[in-house]
Amino acid sequence: MSAIKYPFITEKAMMLMDDNKLQFVVDTRANKKQVENDVVKMYGFAVKSVRTMTTMKGLKKALVTFEEPDAAHEIATRIGLM
Repeated sequence: MSAIKYPFITEKAMMLMDDNKLQFVVDTRANKKQVENDVVKMYGFAVKSVRTMTTMKGLKKALVTFEEPDAAHEIATRIGLM
């Protein structure tokens, strides 16, 4: 089971990309360590931190901060967000 479902793309999420952060919708049962491991496995970039929150609609979002300076832009380009 993959903890990550899909990238979460909003105007605010795009602005966070400049701070080297990406948002993902994740499985509600996934913990921060599982999210971190899946991001590293899927994209190959070291993760600095993971913050999670549950939305009013019941979705669980993860805000992932990367170690490398341009990792968020590189991943966004790979998955077709930019």
